[in-house]
Parts: sequence; C-alpha cells; structure tokens
Amino acid sequence: MPIIVLDPGHGGTDPGAIGNGLQEKNLTLTIGLKVKQLLEANYIVDVRLTRETDVFIELSDRADFANNLGASYFVSLHHNAGGGTGFESFIYPGTSSSETGRRQDVLHGEVMKFLTGFGLRDRGQKEANFAVLRETAMPAILLENLFIDSVNDTNLLKDPTFLTGISNAIASGIGKALNL
Repeated sequence: MPIIVLDPGHGGTDPGAIGNGLQEKNLTLTIGLKVKQLLEANYIVDVRLTRETDVFIELSDRADFANNLGASYFVSLHHNAGGGTGFESFIYPGTSSSETGRRQDVLHGEVMKFLTGFGLRDRGQKEANFAVLRETAMPAILLENLFIDSVNDTNLLKDPTFLTGISNAIASGIGKALNL
C-alpha cells in the first residue's frame, strides 16, 4: 500500500503568508485534512500528514518524517503571496525527466483542469531548491494554491465549496500520478 505524505505548510509560530483576513497555515491544514479524507475514501493508501494541528515543524523534520516512513510521494501544500494570481507547482531541479516530473505533469494538470473554470492563471510547472524537495528521498512536489494577497484568489479560498473542489482536484491528481 503506497504511503502518501501530505505536508500542510507553515504552522504554529509560522503563519506563512497573510492577506485579506486569511493565514496560509490555516488554509494549508484545511486542505491537507480534506485531501487526506478524499484519498482514503477513494483509494487503498496510507495517508500521513506532517502536522494535523496548528504546530510548527522544522522543514528537515518534515522531510525526515516522510523518509522514515518510506513514503511513495510527498506533497507540500502552500499558498503564494507577492502580488500575483493563480497556481504553480515545484519539483527539485533536475528531476523533470524522472518519475518526479511525470507525477508533476499529472498532478499539475488535474489541479489546472479544476482551476481553469475559474479563469485562474497557470503560472507553470517549475523547479526550485526548496528544503522539502531537496531533502526527501521519494518523488516530491510543492503546490502553491493561489495567492493569499490577491482579492480574487482570496475570495475563492474563503469559499468552502471551492476548497472542497481544489482538494478533490489535488486528491484526484495524486491518485492518477500514482496510477491508483
């Protein structure tokens, strides 16, 4: 049975991005818990979260958690800030021609299928030297689910129906990426 580690970014003393009345740490946890529930309801998988409450966990400890479990896939959940809009995904540099890149293609595509209906921008499939991507021993991806400082994006992120929809898209993308 594949082990999937979901990593709701930030937490505890680290709120992450803040904007329009929202904190990144709360949104990532909400989506992480929804994705876990959806994966377990639809696939034969073991889903673990790096955090299930509002606590801070060091980045290296998040990666160690997944490595020690022998996870099949690591998915870090985040929200962007900095004046943009839309969705982007990241994998570790140099892994785009590997299984990591194939999974990024699938998962990114599933999320964008959902988001296109809202006129949201596809900011692309990118590479970055983020600690959770660098230090994990399995294929890993980091998702930036909209911009917390964009009024349009935030209005969607405040909508429980939208949060369920994006959680469904992420769960479906993970299922397809792992050929479940």
